[in-house]
This record gives sequence, structure tokens and C-alpha cells, in this order.
Amino acid sequence: MRLSQFHLHTSKETPADAEIVSHQLMLKAGMIRRLGAGLYTWSPLGLRVLRKVEAVVREEMNRAGAIELLMPSVQPRELWEESGRWTKFGDQLLTFQDRKDAWYCYGPTHEEVITDFARGELSSYRQLPVTFFQIQTKFRDEIRPRFGVMRAREFLMKDAYSFDLDDAGMARQYQTMYDAYARIFTRLGLRFRAVEADTGAIGGSASHEFHVLADSGEDAIAFSTGSDYAANVELAQAAEPGPRPAPAEPMRRVDTPTQRTCDDVAALLGIPLARTVRTLALVGEDGRFVVALLRGDHAANPIKLAKQPGLGDYRLATEAEIAEHLGSEPGFLGPVAPKTAVRVIADREVAAMADFVVGANATGFHLAGVNWGRDLPEPERVADLRDVVDGDRAADGGEIRIARGIEVGHVFQLGRRYAEAMGFSVLDEHGKAVVPAMGCYGIGVSRIVAAAIEQNHDPAGIVWPEPMAPWRVAVCPINPKQNPDVTEAAEALYRELGEAGVDALLDDRGLRPGPMFADIELIGIPHRVVVSERGLAAGTFEYRARAGGESENLDRGSLRVRLGLDAS
Repeated sequence: MRLSQFHLHTSKETPADAEIVSHQLMLKAGMIRRLGAGLYTWSPLGLRVLRKVEAVVREEMNRAGAIELLMPSVQPRELWEESGRWTKFGDQLLTFQDRKDAWYCYGPTHEEVITDFARGELSSYRQLPVTFFQIQTKFRDEIRPRFGVMRAREFLMKDAYSFDLDDAGMARQYQTMYDAYARIFTRLGLRFRAVEADTGAIGGSASHEFHVLADSGEDAIAFSTGSDYAANVELAQAAEPGPRPAPAEPMRRVDTPTQRTCDDVAALLGIPLARTVRTLALVGEDGRFVVALLRGDHAANPIKLAKQPGLGDYRLATEAEIAEHLGSEPGFLGPVAPKTAVRVIADREVAAMADFVVGANATGFHLAGVNWGRDLPEPERVADLRDVVDGDRAADGGEIRIARGIEVGHVFQLGRRYAEAMGFSVLDEHGKAVVPAMGCYGIGVSRIVAAAIEQNHDPAGIVWPEPMAPWRVAVCPINPKQNPDVTEAAEALYRELGEAGVDALLDDRGLRPGPMFADIELIGIPHRVVVSERGLAAGTFEYRARAGGESENLDRGSLRVRLGLDAS
């Protein structure tokens, strides 16, 4: 590509409204332009990168045996009502009516559509297993779109769906897709980690997220130093606590006149925060009042709480409800002697504690030296309710470490949720109707672009991994108008690279070296070759790798070796 014939519009200024590096650099490099909140036009430069990612994804999907199709982005309400998600999906579902007042949504995902397609196309076990995929625009009405294409409302996604006759087949296809995802992110040159994850609104029995590791990542992922265990903090668990110690203190009431938090109570009593217990007053989906207990230095995990029986759609209790059931005001709550019979759910760590401190259900007071079985009944339920923290003991004997990640892929074992809801079955070898087991596999193609920048940049701009770069090599002639030999040598090198199959760029805009090099560094071309009068006189080219290192003067043979065109 001759840069004089390409649209490239870079900027020296850092946009004030761009919060993270990828958003800043994509705007400065001219890769994207904002149309509206969470809506972006991809420039020719940005589109080249997007297509590079898309090509790798498509190749690996084909290699994994998936078959490409293309489904409508606009989906009728009736399908979503069949699956029960028209109202359950939430406010991210963009809905609208056509001129005949029929309701539709702009697809945030395609489980309903692919199931409708499959029930019309597949009727026999002989047609299974099969996996379909597409690369298509999705829309989710984010409440606060931000970070450029990282959390846009409209985005490009690869979604795939598998159909198998039984659970064993579903598990095999799940592993096939898992392996394909690992190859995709490896080929793209990204540092990533696959972690166990919650199935969320999509549903299913098993799930893994693929995260690009970056300090700016929105997601916290937990991994063990003792094995390859890794999980999203929404799902991660520490090792089971040890046995509960025997009581060593009597229960006593202590004055805490203004101390409403575990931190303040621990400071007043001169004890570690880990000896206090925090009390959460909740109301379950059945309207029952629930007390959830966590250690004072731990944070409740909302997803783990919502998985407890009766807490699927829990909410925080009101002050009136707290007064009715516990007889106190927030800040002094505890499980000892409530006014009414309440459910008590304790985190595993709390259930293993002795001589702990909790609220006394009386304003200005807490109870110290509290013990299970003596001062209050054993909890109705013991479960993992908390976020893991750095340094927790892992089940494999290692320690839990926390890293930041950007989710770029997610795989699910869906099971039969959608097929059953939408009446999809096939005949097995005995002529019996069987509901197929489904898998669902998504990759955020446009998000990968931003995630790669978050992981690969320096003060000068983007440092693309070679498979994602818009061009692999930039040929930069110095003062070509003043020396025809420079122009001829640059043109010859550019042709030579093209004939060797190298995706090369010739910067023939006639810019001074400073602005020209600044653009090439900003847009992240992996290899820069400078053609100059001085170099021609010495029989060399000036070569520099974008990923680091000093410039080198190389003869043509050495340059070809450095670019991987000839063996050394």
C-alpha cells in the first residue's frame, strides 16, 4: 500500500474524553471515530486491523470444523418469548417496533435464532454433531458505554453454537472450541489466561472466560501459584478453612457508641479485623428475611450470594424490615437473638470462627466472644459467599494471586435450556425424539483490537503483535524528491517485499523524517526500513523493530534475514 493513496489521519493531541490507553491511541492513530455514545466508525486503518483479527478467528473456526453462516441482527420478539428472555435479559436488550407494531430486538446474542434455524434444518442424529458460527455486529444497550470499543454498544463478535446428541458430545465440542480459542489468542500474539467463570444470563452448566492480561483490565481474575487453576473472582474459591477452634472467651456486651463499621469496632477493641463479623440484612426472592455473615475483612460476592437457595433475586432489606426482624438500626446488626426467626447463612470462614465480634442488635453495642452452638444456633447454611483476596490459601496448596484481565472470549456448555424451551428435538438411531445438547462460544473481535493495545504500547504509540498489524513493514524514504536514487531504491524494496508476500507500506507522502517516523510508530508497524542517500552510499538500509532496540544498518541480505525472508 502506498500511503499517499491511503486515508491516514493521525493526531498529536490526546483526546480529553478518552480514559484508557487503547481509546486514546485508537483516536490518535485515526483508527476509529465516534458517531454517538458507544458507536464508532472504523476508519480504513482500523478496519485493516479488525480484518486481520477476523481472519485468524475464521481460520481457526474452520480448522475446528465449525460451519459459517450469517443470521439477521434484527430478531422478532416471539423467539425471545419462547426462550423466556424477552423480559429477563434486562435493559441491555434494545427493543423497537416496525410499522405494523410488531416488536423486535437488535440482537445482543443469537441463541434463539440459531435454535430456530436448527429446529428447521436438523431432524436426525445423523446430522449431529454440528457447529455453526458467524462473525457479525451485535448491540447491547450499555448503561454507560465507555473506553472506546472496549465497552461499546455496537461491536463485532464471533459467535458459534454446537449441537450434540448427548452431554458427552457437548463436552467434547466444548473442549474443541476451548482449544481453538487458545490457538486464536496464541496466533494473535497475546498474553492471555483461560479462567473458570459464571454462566450468567446466557446460562449453562460450565463456562470459561479468556482474558487478555493487562493492568487496565476491568475484570479481576484469581489464579493459584500451585497449579494451573484460574477463575474469575465471581467464581473463584479459596481452600476450605481449618477446623473451628474451641471457645476461649465468654460472650460479653461491649460499648461501641459511634462505631458502626467492622474497621472502627476492631480499632476500638484493639483486635484484628479478621475477628469481626459483618452482617448483611437481605430479603430473598420468596420475601423471607435473611442474615448473611462474612468476616469483617472480606467482601460479599453478589453472584455467589444470588446462587444460594431463595436468594436468586435478593435485595437489601429496608431499615423498617431490619427493625422488624432484628430490632436495631444498621451498624449494630448481628445474628444473636433476633426479634423474629430469620434465616442465617454464614460464609465458610465465619462458620469456622470462634470468639468473634458481631453487632448486638442494639444501638451503640456489639457482642464479643461469640461462639456457634453456645451463644447462637449453628447457621442454617454454610457456603462460600465472598470474594477471594490476594494471598488466600488455594485448594491445591498454593496461594491465590489476583491479576487484571480484559475478557475477549467466553465458552459455555448450554445444555438443553434453549432447545427444550423452543421445542427442538431430533430422532435418535431408535427413532426416539431426543433434545440436543448445545454449546455457545463467543469472541469479541473488536474488543480484541483494544485489548491488544492495552497490552502492547509505549509512549510513542501502539506496538502491534505482527499478526494484528495493519502492515508488517514500513518502507520510509528520506528526501526522495531531492534524490531519484532514493525513490528508485525505496520503490524496488517495496516491490521486492510485495513479491515475497510481505504486507508492506511505502510512505511516499514526502514528509520530513520526524513526522513520518512519528506516524509509523504511532500506528504500530512492527518493522521500519529507512532508505536514505547516506545508506545507499554505504550499501545499507536503516532497520528498526517497533518492539524495541536500536536502529541497525543492514545490507540487503541481512535485511531479508531480519524480516524473515531468507534463512540466516
